[in-house]
Amino acid sequence: MLDLLLMGNCYAERRDNMASRPMALLRVPAVNTRVGRDDTCWWAPDWTGASAFRQGYVFQIAEDDAAQEIYGCPEWLSALQAGLLGEAATLFRRRYYINGSHAGYILYISEAEFSDADADALEEQVTQSKGPGNFRDLFLHIPNGKPDGVKLIPIGETGAKDEFLNVKSVARDDMLAAHRVPPVLLGIIPQNAGGLGDPAKAADVFHFAEIEPLMRRLEAINDWIGLPAVTWAPYERLAATPAATPGR
Repeated sequence: MLDLLLMGNCYAERRDNMASRPMALLRVPAVNTRVGRDDTCWWAPDWTGASAFRQGYVFQIAEDDAAQEIYGCPEWLSALQAGLLGEAATLFRRRYYINGSHAGYILYISEAEFSDADADALEEQVTQSKGPGNFRDLFLHIPNGKPDGVKLIPIGETGAKDEFLNVKSVARDDMLAAHRVPPVLLGIIPQNAGGLGDPAKAADVFHFAEIEPLMRRLEAINDWIGLPAVTWAPYERLAATPAATPGR
């Protein structure tokens, strides 16, 4: 099941007993399995070589792909950009805090009494105020200084603070829509007073709408091997009021 959801393909290898009858089904990791000609699959863990499975003894279940029929295309690819966007936002925010909770600034000093030695000392103190243990105060004394002699010009700080939560929220919603998982089943904290609904009803609907179709697809192994090798325990509803069940 994990191979089918993650890679878009899953493989089962048939092992026979001494009487040439099916004895066991073994999972073949999809990440290293390649499909060959004449109903033959290959095990290719690296580029140095590949080993062929016995012809007709490996069964493949693949997701649909509009471009080809050899391998399946996982459904999560539609949310790949949303996941990368959320990752980029998290990495930016982490670097933002490591940098001293700001996105950078320009320190402009136009005082004639401010010497090069003073500038070097101030630069060293500003550098030490960044990173862990920041939020330090700096004392700068310039005799006969002017009110506009020292200016601190921030760079992009407002955007860095305001867009993080919006980006993470949009990325999360896109990924949930691609995987079709109810938010209440993932432990997401609701942002409104109404909550996310009854988790028992959501679990019932999710089972009948998403889990059962996967179960039916894996049951194709039974038709291939000729035995009831893949069976499932009956699902028991969790909600007090039965959720809508698709027609059978």
